[in-house]
Amino acid sequence: MTKARTNASASPAVGRNMVINGAMNVAQRSASVTGLGAASGYFTLDRWYIAEGDASAGRFTMSQTADGPNGISANCLKLDCTTADTSIAAGETLILRQRFEGQNLQRIGKGVAGAKQITVSFYVKANAAFTFGVELFDEDNARQITKLFATTTDWVRHELTFAADEDDGSSPFADDNANSLILAFWLHGGATYTGGTLNTATFANNTNANRAAGIDSFFSSTDNNFFITGVQMEVGPVATEFEQEDISTTLGKCQRYYYKTGPLVNNDTFCLGFNASTTVAVGVTDFPVTMRAEPTALEQNGTPAHYKIAHASTVTTCSAGPSFYTATVGSGTATFTVSSGLTAGQGIEIRSLNSTAFLAWSAEL
Repeated sequence: MTKARTNASASPAVGRNMVINGAMNVAQRSASVTGLGAASGYFTLDRWYIAEGDASAGRFTMSQTADGPNGISANCLKLDCTTADTSIAAGETLILRQRFEGQNLQRIGKGVAGAKQITVSFYVKANAAFTFGVELFDEDNARQITKLFATTTDWVRHELTFAADEDDGSSPFADDNANSLILAFWLHGGATYTGGTLNTATFANNTNANRAAGIDSFFSSTDNNFFITGVQMEVGPVATEFEQEDISTTLGKCQRYYYKTGPLVNNDTFCLGFNASTTVAVGVTDFPVTMRAEPTALEQNGTPAHYKIAHASTVTTCSAGPSFYTATVGSGTATFTVSSGLTAGQGIEIRSLNSTAFLAWSAEL
């Protein structure tokens, strides 16, 4: 079902939307990144992943844009094609997707008797009329279903209900913190994914050729733009009004997967810690929420000289680091190195010396 935007004043039950950051309000990594299309990853808006396959020649800019439909969100996710790709190799893809922990999907009851339907709704527009696809892909059992939707140059709300998947009782979602389901917006695909017959009626064991048959290509022209916001996934056959969520709630949900400290202005404090020796300090970052899993790496920006250690009445610029040391789901530690002058066991502050410096921890699916 497709309809124009409706009044968002209704207040049904809180927590029905399983999508995180569907209003496109949180962008910890960056508000805009250019030159995308050569690799997959998380680049701008939290929880929204770009899946690129087979090295397409197409390139685009991904940004958080203040152009959302009135009454739904001030923000939307925008993709702007900057390099076209009209010679499409078989394995090419451009997919905007979100992954879900199995333990957050148990309300669906998928794969067993009594499984429920799933309804996905969203607001979308583009520079012209396109046909794209929305797929639910069961990662635990390699089962999927896809429905097509059309764009216009105006904001339109699409409401798509996907059949319940009772299967034979052998394909429930795992009840854990791993990736069990992908909500995927197919915007470009080669024959490997478009050469079959679209699977629309029921969940079926995956056949790649049936995943995106009938879609247009976002990379068909550098004139192309794609805008989306108000994304909602809920149990049942009815698309309720988009759930308006307090920004602090959305941010906390996002920080379960990615937490960024900074960029900070000069001399702001990143974290506290202690000197492990005369040359190495350990900074401890307490996460604001429990992360999905223990981070295994540290993201940072700039050079060692962008970080400094405040110890006693002295401030010393770093000569190496920051480097990942260890992490739990509640905190992460990094090492910072100077040439000399620290006192082992002394408490310290890690401060910024450049406004682009940051520390970030990831537990993404």
